[in-house]
Amino acid sequence: MEKRIINKVVEGLKHLYDAEVDVKQVQIQKTRKEFDGDLTVVVFPFLRASKKSPEQTAEDLGGFIQSNIDEVIAFNVVKGFLNFSISSDYWLGVFNQIALTENYGHQKSSGKTVMVEYCSPNTNKPLHLGHLRNNFLGYSVANILKANGHKVVKTQIINDRGIHICKSMIAWQKLGEGETPESSGLKGDHLVGKYYVAFDKEYKAEIQELIDGGMEKAEAEKEAPIFKEAQVMLRKWEDGDEEVKALWQKMNTWVYDGFEVSFKTMGVDFDELYYESDTYLLGKGVVAEGLAKKEFYQKEDGSVWADLSDTKLDDKILLRSDGTSVYMTQDIGTAIERYKKHEDLSGLIYTVGNEQNHHFKVLFTILKKLGYAWAEECYHLSYGMIELPDGKMKSREGTVVDADELMEMIVADAKAMTQERGHLEGMSETEKEELYSTIGLGGLKYFLLKVDPKKGMIFNPAESIDLNGNTGPFIQYAHARIQSLLKKAESLGFSKEYDTVEMNAKEQELIKLVNDYPSVIKEAGKLYSPAIVSNYVFDLVKEFNNFYQTVDILREEDQQKLAFRLCLSQTIAKVIKSSMMLLGVKVPDKM
Repeated sequence: MEKRIINKVVEGLKHLYDAEVDVKQVQIQKTRKEFDGDLTVVVFPFLRASKKSPEQTAEDLGGFIQSNIDEVIAFNVVKGFLNFSISSDYWLGVFNQIALTENYGHQKSSGKTVMVEYCSPNTNKPLHLGHLRNNFLGYSVANILKANGHKVVKTQIINDRGIHICKSMIAWQKLGEGETPESSGLKGDHLVGKYYVAFDKEYKAEIQELIDGGMEKAEAEKEAPIFKEAQVMLRKWEDGDEEVKALWQKMNTWVYDGFEVSFKTMGVDFDELYYESDTYLLGKGVVAEGLAKKEFYQKEDGSVWADLSDTKLDDKILLRSDGTSVYMTQDIGTAIERYKKHEDLSGLIYTVGNEQNHHFKVLFTILKKLGYAWAEECYHLSYGMIELPDGKMKSREGTVVDADELMEMIVADAKAMTQERGHLEGMSETEKEELYSTIGLGGLKYFLLKVDPKKGMIFNPAESIDLNGNTGPFIQYAHARIQSLLKKAESLGFSKEYDTVEMNAKEQELIKLVNDYPSVIKEAGKLYSPAIVSNYVFDLVKEFNNFYQTVDILREEDQQKLAFRLCLSQTIAKVIKSSMMLLGVKVPDKM
């Protein structure tokens, strides 16, 4: 309908004022709720052609369009805005088509392949609350891009080497007494994280001892024995020392096993894994080649730098004076490797917190400098940090909100809430436990995804599982309510078949919202924002609840209206389920 109105506006301007106007000049949008109408055309751009006031121009155009499009049954003018009302027959036709469409809202194949990187943890500690937002965001964006017709490769790079990894290893070697996940009963990532915290505690004690002995703090930090041992271990690892490599392999395996359990609980997965231990040298060859071609320069101390002065960025070091690489070097090499591996790749999205905004700006600038045209397709999906009501998290001090513990707590809270409400008759214990998990984790995911990714947020666990307001359980409950309605209708022998029906305003409003779903998916894909989907499905559920509370569906005597309302409810349930699946959230049939 939008295209038809746009074309008629162009035709009308020619007919009324002999003015040639490009379709791109016609601005059309949904009519604001406080005004009558479905679609609104902005007439201000046409005043030069009409040489009339905004109101008169709108009156002229409105009359022409109503005369030439049968489905336009009325129009009204509010200053320079022309609002059109579309017939209920049109909206019923739209709905009939939607109800018959499989996988409604999803686009046909675009032929594009997009890689989405998310999670990318360190192997010296377990996942925390920040990782939950990262994982849920990356996984949801991957789902949304698939719904937009793209082939998606979900990936992560695991930071499995470096001084921070050696800190956990040294602490375990000195203090662990052979402790393992099996002997301790701890998940492997939690066990290794325990020794990362232990290292920091020991390190601080040694620093203080050196300071007490008269050493300056900066020197004490470098000379603390446990820190020097970690440095020695890192050099041995880089030299391929068999004993160090064996310990590294053993402790990393513990962590990977632990991560796998966490990912399963989160409901996220990956198609490809990259390991820093494999990729950290990839960029060194690229830098050497760039130096030879004078794309980079070398300082007197032997360090290699990228000159970024032409882009108003500070120069960036790529190789230290001792020849070792930095994170930027690795990221350059890994990006090139990914595009070599996937020749059809047409987008690379990095889901990383906003503290790395500058890093990715520099990375993409260097890749362009090296002549890689695809650098334009790289995108940093920057997101704000999550804080607790009492402030930030610090992993070295062991004060982070552990992801596993948080998920376990949320599910336990959902269990208590659900048991208090009842409605669990006829469910097995397994089904009940699955429901608690669905509600708890659904609430957690939705809470973290409903906020625009660019914004920081304060996390409140109790709010996330509230049955009222903009929450996951509120939306899940609407889906369960519709399933209950449909099940009851089926038991009463009611049909969902109808020929034609006269709709009320609430039904028409629901159809308009359902009709918006494909454009919501497109917009969310364009902006890489699950929040667009979250807030859309919340609005849809609010509108449905309002309809459900004011219309007694099963007591409707007109069988055509009854059948239509059941079909409308069923279609809305499908859109709710589809929307929530894009967010990685399950919806129960009973709640």
